[in-house]
Amino acid sequence: MLRLHLGPADLCRIRFVDRLHPVGTAMLACQALHDPRSAAMAPDLAAAAGTAASVPGVRSAVASLRHLLPARGRLPDFLTPFDGLDSVGAGLAAIRATPVRRVRAEVAAAYGGVAATPLRRGFAAADPEVLDLFGRAMHTWFGAVLTPHWPALTALHQRQVAEAALGLARRGLAGLLAGLHPAIRWRPPVLEVRTWWRGEVTGTGHGLLLLPSPVAGPLPRVLVEPDRPVLLVYPAAMPARATAPAADPLAGVLGATRAAVLRRLAEPGRHTTTALARGVGISLSSASEHASALRAAGLVDTERSGGAVRHRLTPLGAHLLDGAP
Repeated sequence: MLRLHLGPADLCRIRFVDRLHPVGTAMLACQALHDPRSAAMAPDLAAAAGTAASVPGVRSAVASLRHLLPARGRLPDFLTPFDGLDSVGAGLAAIRATPVRRVRAEVAAAYGGVAATPLRRGFAAADPEVLDLFGRAMHTWFGAVLTPHWPALTALHQRQVAEAALGLARRGLAGLLAGLHPAIRWRPPVLEVRTWWRGEVTGTGHGLLLLPSPVAGPLPRVLVEPDRPVLLVYPAAMPARATAPAADPLAGVLGATRAAVLRRLAEPGRHTTTALARGVGISLSSASEHASALRAAGLVDTERSGGAVRHRLTPLGAHLLDGAP
């Protein structure tokens, strides 16, 4: 049992993760989908992982990831970074930026119960070639398994946050914390979590980030880093969906191109107007026009970042995608 002592500064800053972290989600999914109990919480993802594993290029990526990642239990903390939210590449860059001493310590601890192999020794030693192999395997696996389901995962996350916000309004903070998961118990000012490690931990003073996830695994996970909010990831089922029809049902309402733009925004990445144009295969002016129309409908938010304009789905846009295969 992990006992997390939360002070006033932490309790004033409890919030939900704003959006899913591509690499963090992938790391959890790689491990969770190999466990039958965890796979049952995300049946569509489990089916996609099984199908992808039969493709030669993906099969080798799966073999590398299964060999390098612990089969169950606690993952090395540096593999689920706070930074690198924009894309798989950005998340892997955050992992590569981890100090070598930390990589060695956390991987060595994770390998305590497994046989030593040359590849695992290289990973534990932060060998650049092994880290490159790991990154390529993660890119391949993410593209084959998670990318097709990323809009559904995004929409599910938005819905879970909205439901939690409603629960907070009705039951208060104590009711929210007490109802997160059967393995989580709120005994003020201590949050007791049945997870993969045990001990007494004090909050960082930067708050508590909550993340319901269908790929958390059978138990909640807790990440504590200095000068960061404590991250609590807890299991939440992802309902199975019917097989998508060949035609996009949103195309009949929004038009084929505008529906494609909306779906593109649900995928991980930094969605500038230029990136949208390239991703959908349209002109820059057309991408700007479609983004403006979606923003006017409340489906997209737009913000300026330096010299670029970036677009993101709103909760309404994610909800619309969740309702369409």
